[in-house]
Amino acid sequence: MQACPVTEKRILAAGHCRLTLKAPVLVREAYPGQFVMVYMPDEHRHMLPRPLSIFALDRQKGELSLLFAVKGEGTRLLAGAITGSVWKLLGPLGKGFPALPPKALLIAGGMGIAPLVFLAASTESPRTLVYGARTASQLACPPEDLELPGLKLIVTTEDGSRGRKGNVTDMVYPLLSDTEALFACGPVKMLQAVVSLSEKYKKKAWVSLEERMACGIGACLGCVVAGKKGYSLVCSDGPVFPAKEVVLHG
Repeated sequence: MQACPVTEKRILAAGHCRLTLKAPVLVREAYPGQFVMVYMPDEHRHMLPRPLSIFALDRQKGELSLLFAVKGEGTRLLAGAITGSVWKLLGPLGKGFPALPPKALLIAGGMGIAPLVFLAASTESPRTLVYGARTASQLACPPEDLELPGLKLIVTTEDGSRGRKGNVTDMVYPLLSDTEALFACGPVKMLQAVVSLSEKYKKKAWVSLEERMACGIGACLGCVVAGKKGYSLVCSDGPVFPAKEVVLHG
């Protein structure tokens, strides 16, 4: 558990927040796809900690950023954090993504963008990020914040209000012939489509699963997911899994 002061907060459009905290020990150990458990202040100790993907790191400054949607009481408290306030973080937790190969294709739906930005920033090799949502207001991260060296960004919305019109998998299909491997995070139906494409076109694929968690360390058994060889815990066996190992329902 680390006490981490807030160094910056940005309230984004449509109820999304980016929070940056000083966490030098955590930053030194973290790699893409991992997450942290954020504990509520003492006066709200009855509330469970919130699992949040690591969105970005600045290893020189020892800072990490978390991107989240403001939905319930816990995330509202976190979005109300002020610069200098101290929050307790446990992490880095879970198993993340493998290293990106050349010509990797990253696929993010909605809040699934959070772990994939960290992954996209881990290399400058040519890679493509397809980032989509139903409408522009549901794009958790402004596309202009996603300019990274060597990254090709494709933004899509189902209603055409930002970027190309269509869903994420519509954009993925034409890119498969020049893709070595797929890396995805987002709604279950999107992940199911990605897994189906990876199987059909014989591409390696990894998916990051979004599940409710109470402890983050595998003790409460509250984030079980079915796999091809039995059951796994998203917090400790994942949240990133080879696509061929999980069974996605939803």
